[in-house]
Amino acid sequence: MLHPLLPPPVTAVDTFHDGAVPFLFPEEEALVAGAVAKRRQEFATVRHCARTALAGYAWPPAPILPGTAGAPRWPDGMVGSLTHCDGYRAAAVARDTTAASIGIDAEPAEPLRDEGTLNLVTLPAERTALRELAAGRPDIPWDRLLFSAKESVYKAWSPLTGRWLGFHDAHITLHPGGTFTAALLVPDTTTADGGPPLTGFDGRWQARDGLLLTAVTVPPRAGTVSTSPQAPTERYPNGRSNSAGR
Repeated sequence: MLHPLLPPPVTAVDTFHDGAVPFLFPEEEALVAGAVAKRRQEFATVRHCARTALAGYAWPPAPILPGTAGAPRWPDGMVGSLTHCDGYRAAAVARDTTAASIGIDAEPAEPLRDEGTLNLVTLPAERTALRELAAGRPDIPWDRLLFSAKESVYKAWSPLTGRWLGFHDAHITLHPGGTFTAALLVPDTTTADGGPPLTGFDGRWQARDGLLLTAVTVPPRAGTVSTSPQAPTERYPNGRSNSAGR
């Protein structure tokens, strides 16, 4: 499902089915030793997706372990992003010479639970736009889609800057045709690699099979040095913060 949202340099692997719990390295097993079965299954399946994607670049199977802030560490020379929600797990990876960073997110195609949550994750201007979008396409849960877009933007932003990006630090404009733009509202948009400051991101979205999917792929940036960035953590609309690769 992710392939239409990503350019050819990016490899995506996803699944709707868990099946038997995939192999975990001992270091990974230790991270979920006390977890409930559902959590362990999600953790293992999304790593299986990542290892399958990395195999396309001739990377042998290896542990995918958390780095700072619980984010997964990618092999040198690679960038990537992980996501999962009920009934779906996915990974997207690319060489850092063909993409500066990647952000993907999957959410159930359901509205956010209440107005308080909506206010937490959106700006006033975004809420006005959501009402207009809903009037034209009431079949799309635009509020949840906006949240998903912000998750993908954050995942693309964090490896490039090493900094947090709050829900109110980017203004998302959703377009009914399956694209979105993000304007950054933070005063400091400098990057850790010495490249040009960031001004925003372009992304794509789709609603299909009960899911909302969003993706941001940042192209290689002129003047930057090849790095091995990490994928950021994933924020949830109930205020919890969980690893994007869990």
